[in-house]
This record gives sequence, structure tokens and C-alpha cells, in this order.
Amino acid sequence: MPNCPECTAREKKKIQTKYEADTPEEERGRDDLYKLYDEIEIPMKMDPARKGNFICKRCGLYATREQVSDIRYKLNQKEKTREDKHDDYLEWWQKSKKEKQEN
Repeated sequence: MPNCPECTAREKKKIQTKYEADTPEEERGRDDLYKLYDEIEIPMKMDPARKGNFICKRCGLYATREQVSDIRYKLNQKEKTREDKHDDYLEWWQKSKKEKQEN
């Protein structure tokens, strides 16, 4: 059974906030944080009426396996920060005029 992507994302944020508050910066490690993430298990139940759909008993999400995958992908995408946009613009500005006209 797939885990609910929305509930899992909320739990990851809570765990990360608590980890950053409890652990000094010099002792933090990605592996430790990922181990905490692995403990999250919020399985969705299969809808008995419609075999291809899943229901989260916690938040009420009702979706097919493909929709669950799409939601998980969207939640895991990194939002563009101001620095990212600035870097994109700087990269564009430094291109030659010919390359700009091709795009």
C-alpha cells in the first residue's frame, strides 16, 4: 500500500523542525534525518468499491496510484528561491545575442 504523500510531507516537516531545534548544527547529518524519515508510515487503504483507488484515513485523500505518485512528485519539488531566479537571469544575461534569439 502506498503512503499518503500529503500526510508524509507534513510529518517530514515536523521531524525536520524538531531535529533542527534539538540537534546542534555541527552534529547534524543527512543520514540521521533520513533515518527519521524512514520511520514515517501512513499507509492508505484500498477502496473496496473501486479497486484502483486509495483512501487516507488520516486526511481523507482519495486518489489512484498515479495521482498519489503525481502528488508526491509535486510535494518533493524544490521551490525556486530568489537566488535561483537571480542565477537564471544572470545566466541568460551572459549568453551571446545569438543564443538568446534562438530561445
